[in-house]
Amino acid sequence: MVVDDNILLASLLKMMLEDEGYEARSAVDGLDGYNSYLLFRPDVVITDLHMPKANGMELMRNIRKQDPGVKTIYMSGDMQPFSLLLNEEKTRYPVSLLPKPFSKGDLLNLLAEFGNGAKELGLLDSSELQRIAG
Repeated sequence: MVVDDNILLASLLKMMLEDEGYEARSAVDGLDGYNSYLLFRPDVVITDLHMPKANGMELMRNIRKQDPGVKTIYMSGDMQPFSLLLNEEKTRYPVSLLPKPFSKGDLLNLLAEFGNGAKELGLLDSSELQRIAG
């Protein structure tokens, strides 16, 4: 799941993940992201840190009440205001940091570090979708 208040970026990342064979969803802020999480239940959340309604840290605090083991990739052009909290998160949860701007390869490498198998990411690849649908 991709959560970013930059709707264009969230949509592009969602499409890129789908092109790589993943089932993905996107949300526009922390509140929308939490509601989307409850419906989708992904194993990986890719979230911006700076967002209205609820920032990425608040989003993940709420999600972790449901699923403490959810893997998280925090992305931001300015992680400094969150540096202490992010360092603490990295000691307690499966967390990676993705500074903006980033490349497709940067994101895919972080997903690979989490165990890039579609099942492990909670995402289905196209062959699994075909098997399930057919």
